Amino acid sequence: MAKKSLSSPNKIDELPYEKSLSELESIVSALESETHTLEESLTLYERGQLLAKHCAALLDQAELKVKQLSDDKLNTFIDED
Repeated sequence: MAKKSLSSPNKIDELPYEKSLSELESIVSALESETHTLEESLTLYERGQLLAKHCAALLDQAELKVKQLSDDKLNTFIDED
């Protein structure tokens, strides 16, 4: 069975970005180690996919908020002379 720390029962939609990304990185490492059964690997892969989608959604939300706070324009950090 998959390690508890890699497939925690926490609902993904309740995880903050940092914890989601950290768990996703752990899953990638675990899958690369090739020490899991096929069933465990599939379970890890499925959770990894859900975490990746969750991270992408959180980043999209953050980008939208930044756009709203900057009047729908992302400010460049390069000085224009």
